[in-house]
Amino acid sequence: MVIIADGARPDTLASAMEEGRLPALAAMREEGGFHTVTSCFPSVTGPAYTPFIMGRFPGDVGLPGLRWFDRSRRVARLPGHSRSYVGPEMRFIDSDLDPSSPTIFELCEPSIGALSVIRRGLPVANRVGTGATFAARTGLTHFRGNVPGWLRIDRAIASQVRRRIRDEGPRFTFAALTGIDKTSHAEGHESALVAEAFAIVDETAGQIRRDAERDGRWARMHLWVCSDHGHSRVLQHEDLVTLVEASGSRRKVLAHPWAFNARADIAVMVSGNAMAHLYVDLDRRERPGWNALVTEWHDLVVQLEARDSVDLILLPKSADECEVRGGRRGSATITRKNGRYQYLHRTGNPLGIGEGIDVTAAEAHERTLECDYPDAIVQIAQLSGCTRSGDIILSAARDWDFRARYEPIPHVSSHGALHRDHMLVPLLLNRAPGKIPRRTIDLMPSALSALGITIPSMVEGESFTPHY
Repeated sequence: MVIIADGARPDTLASAMEEGRLPALAAMREEGGFHTVTSCFPSVTGPAYTPFIMGRFPGDVGLPGLRWFDRSRRVARLPGHSRSYVGPEMRFIDSDLDPSSPTIFELCEPSIGALSVIRRGLPVANRVGTGATFAARTGLTHFRGNVPGWLRIDRAIASQVRRRIRDEGPRFTFAALTGIDKTSHAEGHESALVAEAFAIVDETAGQIRRDAERDGRWARMHLWVCSDHGHSRVLQHEDLVTLVEASGSRRKVLAHPWAFNARADIAVMVSGNAMAHLYVDLDRRERPGWNALVTEWHDLVVQLEARDSVDLILLPKSADECEVRGGRRGSATITRKNGRYQYLHRTGNPLGIGEGIDVTAAEAHERTLECDYPDAIVQIAQLSGCTRSGDIILSAARDWDFRARYEPIPHVSSHGALHRDHMLVPLLLNRAPGKIPRRTIDLMPSALSALGITIPSMVEGESFTPHY
């Protein structure tokens, strides 16, 4: 049983447990353990669910962001050739993913999924929080800015999930509770409504446990509580579309919600809202790499580097090489080859880590965990290597995001970036792991291992579940 406390920060969860406000989760911590693991980049709901459901990074399965532009014109065929999973196009996520990479729902039957944006392999009858009526309810809640309404949705989802686990005993259950994220965006991560959303997660875990203890199932049940991303305050909004439009005298921009500009020469795709993909020379059907674009688009990158809102600029040169710029901190290069990752300083050290690093993925995690960009070497390599990613990828500075318009609720807290407030997430386990968990991509193979199911070869995570 995996509960996603969408948007929960490790420090907020730890404080609430210490203060006695989350007794069920505190009991899990004492019995199994509390860990801080890294999510994925972009640290955004949707892409950040792929680790839990597929055991892979989102870029590697074709999900580079909450919004992206389709150069091939073969996937997003509607005018504008772009995707936005905020709204009706969410229904395309399953078909947009790598078909050769199985979901846990396809591998484990019967499963139940609640508010999972990835549902491939999950029968309609086993989907909690679906259908026209529910879609209308969530749509109205979102577009009316009805923040307390999200807590009512969480309670309704939790009640259905608990009942179905008790009555049907599925082998695997995935339940996302989004109230923490929604209330954090609107009122900040320390607000009373966020505390109420945390309490719903605690009540849900406690009720599932009591039912399992009553039926004699608790001794063999794995109950995990995790998050897909963190949160941090937003003090200023940089309207990235307006900024890019003003950067060139004849520049035409394609961006959501009005992504239908057939004459556009640049697409701005914001996620979270603290990261963005910029696609340039939109007539090209394949991503050319930064070396082929630098002459025409160098000035735009220089302007972006000068903005207080922009923390990191990623310039993919190929599937295996990316330049990283950090403004005054200079630039470096990340390369991925034969399962190893290199980080080489060019004019500086934008990530604030050592010179000449040449490491495995596990070693990269260890070397970067305490810096301001935990796991950044691996995360940048996987996203920049995705053919659907932008030609220019931005990660926002603290206290900033990239979207000032078209939000039903003005964001006072946000996520999506590479810095630690967004990348570090909590993981609570009711049983001690065999080894220390590192990343959210480890949960899917760990669940398969606990269920005695063979882990597919393409899964990038590593199981932390011991053999009992």
